[in-house]
Amino acid sequence: MTPFASHVERVQSVWQQIAATGRVNSLRVIEAFADSGLNQTDLAGSTGYGYGDRGRESLDRVFAAALNAEAALVRPQWASGTHVLTTTLKALLAPGDELWIADGRVYDTLHPLLGDTHPLSLGRRGVRVRQAWLSPSGIFMPVEKCDRRPQWVFIQRSRGYSPDLEWDRERIRQVIAAAHALGASVLVDNCYGEFTEAEEPTAWGADLIAGSLLKNPGGGIAPTGGYVAGKAELVRLVGDELIAPTLGSEVGPTGPYLRLFAQGLFLAPQLVGEALMGAAYFRSRWTEAGYEVRPEPSMPDLITAIRLQEPTRVKRFCRAIQQLGPIDAHVIPEPWEMPGYADPVIMAAGGMIAGASLELSCDAPMLPPYWVYVQGGLSRWHAVMACERSLLAAAPNTPAEAPQPGPK
Repeated sequence: MTPFASHVERVQSVWQQIAATGRVNSLRVIEAFADSGLNQTDLAGSTGYGYGDRGRESLDRVFAAALNAEAALVRPQWASGTHVLTTTLKALLAPGDELWIADGRVYDTLHPLLGDTHPLSLGRRGVRVRQAWLSPSGIFMPVEKCDRRPQWVFIQRSRGYSPDLEWDRERIRQVIAAAHALGASVLVDNCYGEFTEAEEPTAWGADLIAGSLLKNPGGGIAPTGGYVAGKAELVRLVGDELIAPTLGSEVGPTGPYLRLFAQGLFLAPQLVGEALMGAAYFRSRWTEAGYEVRPEPSMPDLITAIRLQEPTRVKRFCRAIQQLGPIDAHVIPEPWEMPGYADPVIMAAGGMIAGASLELSCDAPMLPPYWVYVQGGLSRWHAVMACERSLLAAAPNTPAEAPQPGPK
């Protein structure tokens, strides 16, 4: 019996719940593919303008069905989730519009877009961005006094670098309902959220969702790309912003990516389940070891936040994760000035695809009280091994630079 077998037994009930959700999502994705008419020749991809790319059009329909949406746009031209969200917000918002940010917190990389100093920011385009919150009575309101109503409400589903931010299904439903009561539409940044529940936010009333194929829906296989899904007229607007007016759904070569996108989506529900099981183990084990951990093991959240309190322990933690990566296991992570982030960030990412965070990875801003954020894991056993190694590495009496043995 492995040394961590007893700890695995303690999360079995959570693993069973995750498997049940994965079954529901897998069946929906399988049905979407079976109904699509997608064939082998469709997966060859296109070049040039990408006119008449039947595979691209079929895959858009598969994604729409898989994500509980009227329509979807899936394109390799998007480089990241931030890129998708930037395109989407610029497509949806006009001068004079109001955008309310639910709970007021977003990724560092979105701050320049949402501010008013960068020449290409929403503020420079005449869009007013406000923080807003949902009161216990269910009233959605801005933090500062305001006599205007929003055109759009934005929800960032992932906790990002906010350990206490919790977005469960019921809370998202409440914000969507409150926003619609104000006459506003709702955009959900769905990064890290796809297939963690039996439905997507579009099934809960969201008008549009957006995300990166480097995360959940790419299944650890897609090497680039992003998507939007939701109401058809909104998806068309975003496509036109990405390419050009009236051309968004008709232009865009897919090169060698269609097969990888399709295969990644087909496997995504299962692999997201593996990542959630690994996250549940991490949370249970580190909580048992006496650390402050967010969220609870039973929460269907891909990101685990662990408070380490000291910068040297953050470094040792990240180095332990890197040592078990399938690629670049010999690399020693160091904090650096990562583009788009306000503070130095340390990151461990030994995955097959650079930046693909459905693969096991972790990162942390080098700021007190030194929370580290773990995500992904295409195999729960990879996460289990990494958890045990990181516990040894981050122990208070561990030499700062010593390599740490993993479980045998």
